[in-house]
Amino acid sequence: MSHAPQIKIPATYMRGGTSKGVFFNLAELPESAQVAGPARDNMILRVVGSPDPYGKQTDGMGGATSSTSKSVILAKSSVADHDVDYLFGQVAIDKAFVDWSGNCGNLSAAVGAFAIANNLVEASRVPDNGIAVVRIWQANISKTIIAHVPMLNGEVCETGDFELDGVTFPAAEVQLDFLEPADDDGGSMFPTGNLVDDLEVPGVGTLKATMINAGIPTIFLNAEEIGYTGCELQDDINNDEKALARFENIRAHGALRMGLISDLAEAQGRQHTPKVAFVAKPAAYTSSSGKNITAADIDLQVRALSMGKLHHAMMGTAAVAIGTAAAIPGTLVNLAAGGGELEAVKFGHPSGTLKVGAAAQLVEREWTVSKASMSRSARVLMEGWVKIPGDSF
Repeated sequence: MSHAPQIKIPATYMRGGTSKGVFFNLAELPESAQVAGPARDNMILRVVGSPDPYGKQTDGMGGATSSTSKSVILAKSSVADHDVDYLFGQVAIDKAFVDWSGNCGNLSAAVGAFAIANNLVEASRVPDNGIAVVRIWQANISKTIIAHVPMLNGEVCETGDFELDGVTFPAAEVQLDFLEPADDDGGSMFPTGNLVDDLEVPGVGTLKATMINAGIPTIFLNAEEIGYTGCELQDDINNDEKALARFENIRAHGALRMGLISDLAEAQGRQHTPKVAFVAKPAAYTSSSGKNITAADIDLQVRALSMGKLHHAMMGTAAVAIGTAAAIPGTLVNLAAGGGELEAVKFGHPSGTLKVGAAAQLVEREWTVSKASMSRSARVLMEGWVKIPGDSF
């Protein structure tokens, strides 16, 4: 019996923020994978190692968590006044599914570095020393991200002393600006028209919820109302199958209420969005790394789920949603942080803390946000080729 030999595809394995994934240059992909469709999805699934019924992704580059089962495709930008087009795929672990419905804010921090190193940014825009301003077109959600990438002696500077909770080692700081992060496809940042809704979830009850399209569609709940303190770590929730099923039920009904799906059954095919998060007022806790966080260190507590599990830190796009919601008086996030006009908040998450800022304005009775900003770091872990069987896609 004959089998197709392996082929090799140019790729770079990168960490961005608290995530990591496989990065590709669109022009270097096999021809059939250069366009959206089953061939591209199957190629990425095989590279990452999905679907894996064992949940380990042993036969691929994935790390068996939502934070490490990701892929990115970059190309010279097709959009005026932008440098690079950025397409993100969230890869399911135990299912044959790549979700293209949203962005990854953490991996956004690595896009500028890859783009510069792979000559996707015009040389005239990249200084030998200082900060390269990379204009990123986020193709999943049609939004602009500005990455401020440090340069040293003509190369991207990846090492430094910037520490990011959820990442073990320090690195160079990369500031990210998410311009007009609210979803403007269909109008309001708040799809229901309300800052706070009563969300009816059969089997759970009626919950107060702030549902927002900013950074990534997110459903915010009050921790106390669903039986939590806001100080939870991963094992407190991820080992509780009933709790995870309840969160998925809430997520599906929230997606329906937000107009992201037209039938509850569609939620299974849209695992990446929306996110579910719960908030609480500041409280002392010990992070997953053993770091003691005091109530005075933070403005509020936030815990968020990604791909059906509590995230070990915070998704970058959800951080944008947090900063945006915090800046708007009356949302559950804003109220948990003390209420009023807030330009930036520092929130606690399972791995530590993170600061995010946003500029919000009320224009003709509609809230708008011009920019949300935060700092991350990024680093190349490996570059060369990935190999997969030639008949995988």
